[in-house]
Amino acid sequence: MPRTFIIGDIHGCYRELLELCDRAAIGDDDLVVSVGDLVDRGPEPGAVLELFRTRARALAICGNHERKHVRGVFSYSQQVTREQLGDRYADHVAWMATLPYHWERPDVRVVHYGLYPGVPLADVPEDVRAGTTSGEARLRERYGPGHWYDGYRGDVPVVFGHRVLAEPLVIGDRVFGIDTGACHGGKLTGLLLPERRLVQVPAREDHWVRVRAQWQVPVMKRLDWSAMTFEQIQRRLRAKVDPELDPGVLDRIAAWSDGVLAALPRLRDALDAELARLDGDDFGRRAAAHAAGSWLLRRRAGRLSSDRLGCATPADVARLARALGMPVAAAPF
Repeated sequence: MPRTFIIGDIHGCYRELLELCDRAAIGDDDLVVSVGDLVDRGPEPGAVLELFRTRARALAICGNHERKHVRGVFSYSQQVTREQLGDRYADHVAWMATLPYHWERPDVRVVHYGLYPGVPLADVPEDVRAGTTSGEARLRERYGPGHWYDGYRGDVPVVFGHRVLAEPLVIGDRVFGIDTGACHGGKLTGLLLPERRLVQVPAREDHWVRVRAQWQVPVMKRLDWSAMTFEQIQRRLRAKVDPELDPGVLDRIAAWSDGVLAALPRLRDALDAELARLDGDDFGRRAAAHAAGSWLLRRRAGRLSSDRLGCATPADVARLARALGMPVAAAPF
Protein backbone atom coordinates (compact mmCIF):
# COMPACT_ATOMS: atom_id res chain seq x y z
CA MET A 1 0.00 0.00 0.00
CA PRO A 2 1.49 3.41 -0.94
CA ARG A 3 2.44 5.60 2.00
CA THR A 4 2.62 9.34 2.50
CA PHE A 5 5.75 11.04 3.81
CA ILE A 6 5.32 14.62 5.04
CA ILE A 7 8.63 16.44 5.42
CA GLY A 8 9.44 19.53 7.48
CA ASP A 9 11.24 22.66 6.27
CA ILE A 10 13.99 21.51 3.90
CA HIS A 11 15.58 24.90 3.12
CA GLY A 12 17.85 23.62 0.36
CA CYS A 13 19.27 20.68 2.37
CA TYR A 14 19.16 18.26 -0.54
CA ARG A 15 21.50 15.58 0.77
CA GLU A 16 19.60 15.37 4.04
CA LEU A 17 16.38 15.11 2.02
CA LEU A 18 17.68 12.10 0.09
CA GLU A 19 19.00 10.50 3.25
CA LEU A 20 15.68 11.03 5.02
CA CYS A 21 13.74 9.41 2.18
CA ASP A 22 16.16 6.47 2.18
CA ARG A 23 15.78 6.06 5.95
CA ALA A 24 11.99 6.00 5.56
CA ALA A 25 12.35 3.53 2.66
CA ILE A 26 10.30 5.75 0.36
CA GLY A 27 9.48 4.13 -2.96
CA ASP A 28 8.27 5.48 -6.27
CA ASP A 29 4.63 4.82 -5.39
CA ASP A 30 4.82 6.69 -2.09
CA LEU A 31 3.67 10.32 -1.91
CA VAL A 32 6.23 12.87 -0.67
CA VAL A 33 4.78 16.10 0.73
CA SER A 34 6.71 19.22 1.75
CA VAL A 35 5.23 21.56 4.37
CA GLY A 36 6.96 24.43 2.51
CA ASP A 37 10.20 26.38 2.72
CA LEU A 38 11.99 24.27 0.16
CA VAL A 39 14.49 27.08 -0.43
CA ASP A 40 16.72 29.66 1.29
CA ARG A 41 19.66 29.18 3.70
CA GLY A 42 20.73 25.74 2.50
CA PRO A 43 23.37 24.71 -0.05
CA GLU A 44 21.28 23.11 -2.84
CA PRO A 45 17.87 24.77 -3.31
CA GLY A 46 17.89 24.02 -7.02
CA ALA A 47 18.21 20.27 -6.49
CA VAL A 48 15.41 20.31 -3.92
CA LEU A 49 13.13 22.21 -6.30
CA GLU A 50 13.92 19.86 -9.18
CA LEU A 51 13.04 16.83 -7.06
CA PHE A 52 9.62 18.19 -6.17
CA ARG A 53 8.99 19.46 -9.68
CA THR A 54 9.90 16.23 -11.44
CA ARG A 55 8.92 13.46 -9.03
CA ALA A 56 5.61 11.97 -10.12
CA ARG A 57 4.39 11.47 -6.56
CA ALA A 58 5.35 14.73 -4.83
CA LEU A 59 3.72 17.99 -3.81
CA ALA A 60 4.70 21.07 -1.84
CA ILE A 61 2.90 23.71 0.20
CA CYS A 62 3.76 27.40 -0.20
CA GLY A 63 5.77 28.51 2.81
CA ASN A 64 6.69 32.03 3.81
CA HIS A 65 10.04 31.70 1.99
CA GLU A 66 8.45 30.70 -1.33
CA ARG A 67 5.95 33.51 -0.84
CA LYS A 68 8.78 36.02 -0.45
CA HIS A 69 10.26 35.02 -3.80
CA VAL A 70 6.88 35.11 -5.52
CA ARG A 71 6.10 38.56 -4.11
CA GLY A 72 9.62 39.92 -4.67
CA VAL A 73 10.19 40.59 -0.97
CA PHE A 74 13.93 40.13 -0.62
CA SER A 75 16.07 39.79 2.44
CA TYR A 76 19.58 38.34 2.39
CA SER A 77 18.53 34.68 2.20
CA GLN A 78 16.38 35.36 -0.87
CA GLN A 79 19.27 37.23 -2.51
CA VAL A 80 21.49 34.19 -1.91
CA THR A 81 18.93 31.81 -3.40
CA ARG A 82 18.60 33.98 -6.50
CA GLU A 83 22.35 33.67 -7.02
CA GLN A 84 22.31 29.92 -6.36
CA LEU A 85 19.52 29.29 -8.88
CA GLY A 86 21.09 31.47 -11.56
CA ASP A 87 19.34 31.34 -14.94
CA ARG A 88 16.67 28.99 -13.55
CA TYR A 89 15.53 31.51 -10.95
CA ALA A 90 12.58 33.02 -12.83
CA ASP A 91 11.33 29.60 -13.92
CA HIS A 92 11.50 28.24 -10.38
CA VAL A 93 9.70 31.29 -8.98
CA ALA A 94 6.95 30.87 -11.56
CA TRP A 95 6.51 27.31 -10.29
CA MET A 96 6.48 28.50 -6.66
CA ALA A 97 3.62 30.81 -7.59
CA THR A 98 1.48 27.75 -8.38
CA LEU A 99 1.88 26.15 -4.95
CA PRO A 100 -1.18 25.82 -2.72
CA TYR A 101 -1.27 27.24 0.81
CA HIS A 102 -2.60 24.01 2.30
CA TRP A 103 -3.28 20.41 1.41
CA GLU A 104 -5.72 18.05 3.02
CA ARG A 105 -7.47 14.75 2.63
CA PRO A 106 -9.72 12.79 5.03
CA ASP A 107 -6.83 11.55 7.17
CA VAL A 108 -4.50 14.60 7.35
CA ARG A 109 -4.21 18.39 6.99
CA VAL A 110 -0.97 20.14 6.06
CA VAL A 111 -0.11 23.84 6.28
CA HIS A 112 3.19 25.60 6.43
CA TYR A 113 2.28 27.10 9.76
CA GLY A 114 -1.05 28.48 10.98
CA LEU A 115 -4.75 27.80 10.91
CA TYR A 116 -7.85 28.73 12.86
CA PRO A 117 -9.17 25.65 14.70
CA GLY A 118 -12.73 24.98 13.61
CA VAL A 119 -12.42 27.13 10.47
CA PRO A 120 -12.08 25.45 7.05
CA LEU A 121 -8.52 25.80 5.78
CA ALA A 122 -9.67 27.50 2.58
CA ASP A 123 -11.19 30.27 4.73
CA VAL A 124 -7.99 30.94 6.71
CA PRO A 125 -6.00 33.90 5.31
CA GLU A 126 -3.06 32.92 3.12
CA ASP A 127 -0.56 34.80 5.27
CA VAL A 128 -1.68 32.83 8.35
CA ARG A 129 -1.26 29.53 6.57
CA ALA A 130 2.12 30.61 5.17
CA GLY A 131 3.42 31.91 8.51
CA THR A 132 4.37 35.38 7.29
CA THR A 133 4.99 38.26 9.69
CA SER A 134 1.49 39.60 9.05
CA GLY A 135 0.02 36.12 9.48
CA GLU A 136 1.72 35.62 12.81
CA ALA A 137 0.39 39.02 13.90
CA ARG A 138 -3.15 37.82 13.07
CA LEU A 139 -2.58 34.71 15.18
CA ARG A 140 -1.33 36.75 18.14
CA GLU A 141 -4.35 39.01 17.88
CA ARG A 142 -6.65 36.00 17.82
CA TYR A 143 -4.96 33.72 20.38
CA GLY A 144 -2.82 36.05 22.49
CA PRO A 145 0.46 34.68 23.87
CA GLY A 146 -0.57 31.07 23.23
CA HIS A 147 -0.38 29.09 19.99
CA TRP A 148 -3.15 28.22 17.58
CA TYR A 149 -2.49 24.51 18.07
CA ASP A 150 -3.13 24.71 21.83
CA GLY A 151 -6.82 24.82 20.99
CA TYR A 152 -6.85 22.32 18.15
CA ARG A 153 -9.34 19.53 18.88
CA GLY A 154 -9.98 18.28 15.35
CA ASP A 155 -10.25 14.58 14.64
CA VAL A 156 -8.01 14.93 11.59
CA PRO A 157 -4.31 15.35 12.49
CA VAL A 158 -2.63 18.56 11.32
CA VAL A 159 1.03 18.77 10.28
CA PHE A 160 2.99 22.02 10.05
CA GLY A 161 6.51 23.42 9.94
CA HIS A 162 7.90 26.97 10.13
CA ARG A 163 8.41 27.10 13.88
CA VAL A 164 11.92 25.77 14.50
CA LEU A 165 11.98 23.20 17.30
CA ALA A 166 14.78 21.19 18.87
CA GLU A 167 12.54 18.13 18.66
CA PRO A 168 9.21 17.52 16.89
CA LEU A 169 6.11 18.82 18.62
CA VAL A 170 3.48 16.10 19.10
CA ILE A 171 0.22 16.85 20.88
CA GLY A 172 -2.27 14.06 21.39
CA ASP A 173 -1.34 12.34 18.14
CA ARG A 174 -3.31 15.09 16.34
CA VAL A 175 -0.78 17.96 16.11
CA PHE A 176 2.67 17.49 14.57
CA GLY A 177 5.21 20.32 14.31
CA ILE A 178 8.11 19.01 12.26
CA ASP A 179 10.52 21.87 11.50
CA THR A 180 13.63 20.83 13.40
CA GLY A 181 16.08 23.31 11.90
CA ALA A 182 17.95 21.26 9.31
CA CYS A 183 19.53 24.32 7.70
CA HIS A 184 20.80 25.50 11.09
CA GLY A 185 22.56 22.25 11.96
CA GLY A 186 19.54 20.56 13.55
CA LYS A 187 17.66 17.68 11.99
CA LEU A 188 15.39 17.06 9.01
CA THR A 189 12.16 15.42 10.15
CA GLY A 190 9.38 13.62 8.33
CA LEU A 191 6.07 12.08 9.39
CA LEU A 192 5.22 8.75 7.79
CA LEU A 193 1.55 7.92 7.23
CA PRO A 194 -0.56 5.96 7.88
CA GLU A 195 1.46 4.81 10.90
CA ARG A 196 2.17 8.39 12.07
CA ARG A 197 5.81 7.52 12.65
CA LEU A 198 8.46 10.23 12.86
CA VAL A 199 11.69 9.76 10.90
CA GLN A 200 14.77 11.97 11.29
CA VAL A 201 18.29 12.51 10.00
CA PRO A 202 20.86 14.91 11.45
CA ALA A 203 22.06 17.86 9.38
CA ARG A 204 25.59 17.52 8.07
CA GLU A 205 26.48 20.98 9.39
CA ASP A 206 25.06 24.40 10.14
CA HIS A 207 24.50 25.10 6.47
CA TRP A 208 23.39 28.71 6.81
CA VAL A 209 26.63 29.75 8.53
CA ARG A 210 28.63 28.52 5.56
CA VAL A 211 26.17 29.47 2.80
CA ARG A 212 25.63 33.04 3.93
CA ALA A 213 29.40 33.61 3.94
CA GLN A 214 30.01 31.74 0.67
CA TRP A 215 27.54 33.89 -1.29
CA GLN A 216 28.19 37.30 0.21
CA VAL A 217 30.49 38.46 -2.58
CA PRO A 218 28.11 37.54 -5.46
CA VAL A 219 25.19 39.07 -3.57
CA MET A 220 27.09 42.28 -2.89
CA LYS A 221 28.16 42.54 -6.51
CA ARG A 222 24.55 42.30 -7.67
CA LEU A 223 23.34 45.09 -5.36
CA ASP A 224 22.69 48.48 -6.95
CA TRP A 225 25.18 50.43 -4.86
CA SER A 226 24.74 53.57 -6.94
CA ALA A 227 21.06 53.80 -6.01
CA MET A 228 21.69 53.51 -2.27
CA THR A 229 22.08 56.56 -0.10
CA PHE A 230 25.57 57.15 1.23
CA GLU A 231 24.26 56.35 4.70
CA GLN A 232 22.84 53.01 3.49
CA ILE A 233 26.20 52.16 1.92
CA GLN A 234 27.98 52.79 5.19
CA ARG A 235 25.50 50.66 7.13
CA ARG A 236 25.90 47.78 4.71
CA LEU A 237 29.67 47.99 4.87
CA ARG A 238 29.57 47.90 8.64
CA ALA A 239 27.13 44.99 8.67
CA LYS A 240 29.22 42.70 6.44
CA VAL A 241 31.77 41.65 9.01
CA ASP A 242 31.86 37.89 8.33
CA PRO A 243 35.51 36.76 8.43
CA GLU A 244 34.99 34.67 5.29
CA LEU A 245 34.04 37.70 3.23
CA ASP A 246 36.85 38.93 1.03
CA PRO A 247 37.90 42.21 2.68
CA GLY A 248 39.06 43.47 -0.70
CA VAL A 249 35.41 43.69 -1.81
CA LEU A 250 34.54 45.90 1.12
CA ASP A 251 37.62 48.04 0.52
CA ARG A 252 36.68 48.43 -3.14
CA ILE A 253 33.17 49.62 -2.30
CA ALA A 254 34.39 51.94 0.44
CA ALA A 255 37.05 53.48 -1.83
CA TRP A 256 34.49 54.06 -4.57
CA SER A 257 31.99 55.67 -2.19
CA ASP A 258 34.71 57.91 -0.74
CA GLY A 259 35.80 58.87 -4.24
CA VAL A 260 32.28 59.90 -5.21
CA LEU A 261 31.92 62.04 -2.09
CA ALA A 262 35.35 63.59 -2.73
CA ALA A 263 34.11 64.84 -6.10
CA LEU A 264 31.42 67.03 -4.54
CA PRO A 265 33.65 70.08 -3.78
CA ARG A 266 34.78 70.17 -7.42
CA LEU A 267 31.18 69.87 -8.57
CA ARG A 268 30.14 72.66 -6.23
CA ASP A 269 32.83 74.94 -7.67
CA ALA A 270 31.78 74.07 -11.21
CA LEU A 271 28.12 74.66 -10.38
CA ASP A 272 28.89 78.04 -8.84
CA ALA A 273 30.97 78.95 -11.89
CA GLU A 274 27.98 78.18 -14.11
CA LEU A 275 25.78 80.30 -11.85
CA ALA A 276 28.12 83.25 -12.32
CA ARG A 277 28.31 82.69 -16.07
CA LEU A 278 24.55 82.57 -16.51
CA ASP A 279 23.76 85.43 -14.13
CA GLY A 280 21.55 88.11 -15.64
CA ASP A 281 17.98 89.07 -16.33
CA ASP A 282 17.30 85.94 -18.38
CA PHE A 283 18.90 83.56 -15.85
CA GLY A 284 15.76 81.47 -15.43
CA ARG A 285 15.41 80.78 -19.15
CA ARG A 286 19.10 80.00 -19.62
CA ALA A 287 19.28 77.82 -16.50
CA ALA A 288 16.20 75.85 -17.51
CA ALA A 289 17.88 75.01 -20.83
CA HIS A 290 21.09 73.89 -19.08
CA ALA A 291 21.72 70.17 -18.44
CA ALA A 292 22.27 71.01 -14.75
CA GLY A 293 19.27 73.35 -14.71
CA SER A 294 17.58 71.79 -11.68
CA TRP A 295 20.72 72.16 -9.56
CA LEU A 296 21.36 75.70 -10.83
CA LEU A 297 17.89 76.90 -9.96
CA ARG A 298 17.94 75.32 -6.51
CA ARG A 299 21.48 76.55 -5.82
CA ARG A 300 20.57 80.14 -6.66
CA ALA A 301 17.44 79.89 -4.48
CA GLY A 302 19.55 78.68 -1.54
CA ARG A 303 17.90 75.26 -1.47
CA LEU A 304 21.06 73.17 -1.95
CA SER A 305 23.43 72.36 0.87
CA SER A 306 27.08 73.02 0.04
CA ASP A 307 28.25 69.62 1.23
CA ARG A 308 25.90 67.29 -0.73
CA LEU A 309 24.35 69.58 -3.38
CA GLY A 310 21.07 67.71 -3.05
CA CYS A 311 22.76 64.42 -3.96
CA ALA A 312 21.62 61.63 -1.65
CA THR A 313 23.08 58.77 -3.72
CA PRO A 314 26.12 58.15 -5.89
CA ALA A 315 23.76 58.04 -8.87
CA ASP A 316 22.68 61.60 -8.07
CA VAL A 317 26.32 62.69 -8.01
CA ALA A 318 26.94 60.96 -11.33
CA ARG A 319 23.97 62.74 -12.93
CA LEU A 320 25.21 66.12 -11.72
CA ALA A 321 28.74 65.35 -12.94
CA ARG A 322 27.46 64.43 -16.40
CA ALA A 323 25.36 67.58 -16.53
CA LEU A 324 28.49 69.63 -15.78
CA GLY A 325 30.68 67.61 -18.14
CA MET A 326 32.93 66.33 -15.36
CA PRO A 327 34.18 62.79 -14.61
CA VAL A 328 33.16 60.85 -11.50
CA ALA A 329 34.18 57.45 -10.15
CA ALA A 330 32.44 54.52 -11.87
CA ALA A 331 30.35 52.00 -9.93
CA PRO A 332 32.42 49.47 -7.94
CA PHE A 333 31.43 46.40 -10.01
